[in-house]
Amino acid sequence: MEIRNVAIIAHVDHGKTTLVDQLLRTAGAFRSNEEVETRIMDSNDIERERGITILAKTTSINFNNTHINILDTPGHADFGGEVERIMNMVDGCLLLVDAFEGTMPQTRFVLKKALAAHVKPIVIINKIDRSHADIKGAVDQVLNLFIDLGAPDEFLDFPIVYTSALKGTSARSANPDDQKPGMDAVLKAIIDNIPAPKAEFDAPFQMQVSLLDYNDFVGRIGIGTIRKGSVHVDDIVTVARLNGTTKQFRVMKLFGYESVHRLEIESASAGQIVAIAGLPDINVGETVCSSSHIEPLPPIKLDEPTIQMTFGTNSSPFSGQEGKQVTARKIEERLFKETQKDVALRVKRIPKSESWIVSGRGELHLSILIENMRRESFELEVSKPRVIIKEVDGVKYEPYEDLTIDVPNEYVGDVMTSIGTRGGELLSMEQRESVTLLTYVISSRGLIGYSTMFMSLTKGYGILSHTYREYRPMTNIDLGQRPIGVLVATEAGQATPYAIQHIEERGTMFLEPGIIVYEGMIVGENRYPIDLAVNVTTKKALTNMRSSNKDNTVVLKTPRKMSLESCLDYINSDELVEITPSTYRMRKKILNTVERKKYDSRMRNTEE
Repeated sequence: MEIRNVAIIAHVDHGKTTLVDQLLRTAGAFRSNEEVETRIMDSNDIERERGITILAKTTSINFNNTHINILDTPGHADFGGEVERIMNMVDGCLLLVDAFEGTMPQTRFVLKKALAAHVKPIVIINKIDRSHADIKGAVDQVLNLFIDLGAPDEFLDFPIVYTSALKGTSARSANPDDQKPGMDAVLKAIIDNIPAPKAEFDAPFQMQVSLLDYNDFVGRIGIGTIRKGSVHVDDIVTVARLNGTTKQFRVMKLFGYESVHRLEIESASAGQIVAIAGLPDINVGETVCSSSHIEPLPPIKLDEPTIQMTFGTNSSPFSGQEGKQVTARKIEERLFKETQKDVALRVKRIPKSESWIVSGRGELHLSILIENMRRESFELEVSKPRVIIKEVDGVKYEPYEDLTIDVPNEYVGDVMTSIGTRGGELLSMEQRESVTLLTYVISSRGLIGYSTMFMSLTKGYGILSHTYREYRPMTNIDLGQRPIGVLVATEAGQATPYAIQHIEERGTMFLEPGIIVYEGMIVGENRYPIDLAVNVTTKKALTNMRSSNKDNTVVLKTPRKMSLESCLDYINSDELVEITPSTYRMRKKILNTVERKKYDSRMRNTEE
């Protein structure tokens, strides 16, 4: 049976995971009476809730006597580390593009990775059944993107398949009326256009690790495509380390992929994608070889983290009330366990403290880790995200990003003004029917905390996407700090309607009556650019005289709901987000009101 190894790449929400569902159905991967969830490849609860793919997934199907391995990749740039490594495992890719939205920032990002690895593309124009879909325009945008990225001439004549993954139809024709049930057109295009792996069956065994997995029984698991030879369970093999050293180990377990399942197998040969267990500290980029013929492959280049945060044990008055995993030892074990399978993550303990510097590829990357820990009953506190500054020959450099904004026309002016104050450089402006597409280059520092403001400016109708571009010399513009003040609780206790009613005129509340607060907790947003200490626990004074018309129910405004990402975006450098299994709380680093005012006064005097 022939083999094809192919990755599916696309911008966020262009339909990759839904397309994989349909490919599996077309190939008969499920029984006729089997109940199958939608987006079956999104196994993680957070992936399902948010509709995004976080970790690369491997599946395989058999079609027309061909074994097709399919890797569903993340579309968000924060998880781009998965995309770049997968390109080392495949011989072709399906570039999925929404017929309505066309090419987007992550489309450029993932295609750039594919072209750099010289992986042959097939273009899938998806969602052609959407109203106002511009199928021809989408194809033209894809061609322009290929040219813009310097694609070789042989890739410019790319095959195109038109699909509606949601309806499960496909065709080689651009006419929506020609769509036929099933994904036969996609599968046939893969077999006809993607080359079989360049595998040497009779050579000594060789495989490069491109992805990592982990379980508590066998430790790290290295995933990759076998380039040469074959391997069996219990074989003694050698890993060629990235530092030039070698180490022998026994293959404890070998896993292959069938449909959506990972199965234990006894042996595998060249061209197959497998997972090998047996070496607890195996790393991405290392080559596993036959011990008699050690031949390391060129190392895989990984993009470095650009954002970091400080994680610490929960030091609030509510510490230990809601979570089970609260000690520094438990948090450290969990963070370092995450680094076992996420090579884009860096963790470093701060000496003589119960805090760690955690570095990643973006705010979403780190917030997903925090959310996973919260669901595992951890308590912790985290700082505001900050960019990683590099210093070269005495000059400081900071990361810059490509920013694309899709915004309704009535909000364009406000958005352009807000981006201008954050140092954004406008590259292009394209007006469509009811929306305008803005393209900027902006420092990562300028984007920290911007998404919450952007959603407010556009009433939730704007779409914002950004991808890492390069490091540039650092500017002196003061960026990333919230310009508005907050309302900070001065007393511990239960928030009352009476107190909130009188504080509402000062700004916007973040909580409802009945919520328990502590001193130093952020309870709302001030109208002015200074912090204001407030007491949200005040109760109405009781008197002997009561009047029915004075005791009417208090009507309060709806408080602003803050998600985890909103909290991380919102806080300033003197604030923290407290994370527990049941809630998020924003707070000041210095909880005591008097001590905090003294510290702020000293800081102002120092600056003057």
